Amino acid sequence: MAKKIVSDLDLKGKRVLIRVDFNVPMKDGVIQDDTRIRAALPTIEYVLNHGGKAIVFSHLGRIKTEEDLAKNDLKPVSVHLEELLGKHVTFINATRGKELEDAIANLKDGDILMFQNTRYEDLDGKKESKNDSELGAYWASLGDVFINDAFGTAHRAHASNVGIASNIKESAAGFLLEKEIKYIGGAVENPEHPYVAILGGAKVSDKIAVIEELIKKADKILIGGGMRYTFLKAQGYNIGQSLCEDDKLDLARELLAKANGKIILPGDAVCAKEFADVPGVVKDKTEFDNDDNGLDIGPKSLELFQKELEGAKTVVWNGPMGVCEFKNYEKGTLGVCEAIAHLKGANTIVGGGDSVAAVEKLGYVDKFTHVSTGGGACLEFLEGKTLPGIACIQDK
Repeated sequence: MAKKIVSDLDLKGKRVLIRVDFNVPMKDGVIQDDTRIRAALPTIEYVLNHGGKAIVFSHLGRIKTEEDLAKNDLKPVSVHLEELLGKHVTFINATRGKELEDAIANLKDGDILMFQNTRYEDLDGKKESKNDSELGAYWASLGDVFINDAFGTAHRAHASNVGIASNIKESAAGFLLEKEIKYIGGAVENPEHPYVAILGGAKVSDKIAVIEELIKKADKILIGGGMRYTFLKAQGYNIGQSLCEDDKLDLARELLAKANGKIILPGDAVCAKEFADVPGVVKDKTEFDNDDNGLDIGPKSLELFQKELEGAKTVVWNGPMGVCEFKNYEKGTLGVCEAIAHLKGANTIVGGGDSVAAVEKLGYVDKFTHVSTGGGACLEFLEGKTLPGIACIQDK
């Protein structure tokens, strides 16, 4: 069922609650990467240009102690948003109360206000994260319309998404969320074939449900990253000191059997004797010594992956091919990124922090059909799960 989107609503004169995902990396109060803020601009600008009174809010980090409050203050984000919009953003250092209510009451059409980190409410019994019913109803009372544009938290039922949506008359997806539904949802429900999935990252356990879903839908599943070693060990290879989930070996064998040749594992690796950013040696999977650490896919594996990608019509990539934060072990991840970026006529989708970082590093954002803003949400969507942050939005 298609969901309502922001452009389906009449916003003039309405108080429009916009849940965004401004959970950006911060260091000493300075934003390190503003991709998520920029991604929300089209929705915010649409609301302002159509005479809505925008009330923007987000979570930032995790709040467990009093000390977490200062380092996860959204004020610097509101200042940056003001610069990007070229328009004054009123910041309210509160998540509820008279100051916030008065400021909202004073908004004129086309004005924008941002309030403090929704997770400040987690300090007292995890009210935001546990979708406290009173908090969801309170936030809903501050607006006339709710727009969810935060895909990064769509796999969680929080007071700031599900809580508000279930207490308000009108709700819709923002343009960013609409894009995620269109591209990732499309890859889940109706992918064009050949459909190739590339999975990386450390653990098989993080990706079990995705692999099981992909076995049903994809034509090929290329596996890199630390998770490949659990599969290789399951096949009887010596993987030395490489990352491995020994309690998942039986499961890896089951998945390989179920996949019936769809799962493609790299043949060579770049190894080192220690887990460190030191120059590595390329070894075939049959040549590992007991003290070897496989830290990246090797050149032959990259060639194999490039060959498997030829002619693909749908490509979904989630997770790095190696320890890409080490300079010596980023070649595999960057190489895969390069190969996908240069495919012609394919629907290419990337999700997950390290994969997206590789796309940005190479300046290839425009060469991908869709760069997802959610890691966990992207994976759960690919698993075919219903995401609460999407389900709570009204249907057209």
